[in-house]
Amino acid sequence: MWKLCFLWSCLLLVTFVQGLGFTDCGSKTGKFTRVAIEGCDTTKSECILKRNTTVSFSIDFALAEVASAVTTVVHGKVLGIEMPFPLANPNACVNSGLKCPLEKDESYRYTATLPVLKTYPKVSVLVKWELQDQNGVDIVCVEIPAKIQ
Repeated sequence: MWKLCFLWSCLLLVTFVQGLGFTDCGSKTGKFTRVAIEGCDTTKSECILKRNTTVSFSIDFALAEVASAVTTVVHGKVLGIEMPFPLANPNACVNSGLKCPLEKDESYRYTATLPVLKTYPKVSVLVKWELQDQNGVDIVCVEIPAKIQ
């Protein structure tokens, strides 16, 4: 009996210690090595996004193929339904730290700011952030568990 209790306690501890995980959701020609979100507590299971603020965001990634253009595509997944998130500047080659064309076997840092509007509902959301090449192929795709408050 005590072994079962010990095992259960270890499993709970591992669950709580893991914290926030960024998941690859289909990267094809690149691989992200780091995701950073300003003010996000990575010891929590979700990144808290406060309404009526702007969040700074960055992705470090390595590229396996040349990309002449890069487009940012963002979706929010709520209750299993994926909804597009319109961006003011979807061209990732402008004002994002990237200078196109991107070269093969190089590492890059993409940066962006994301407005969290006051009108957004207070809800848990899975943010799907994609950087796509000139052919619409995902260079990197990152899923970020978040909660709008």
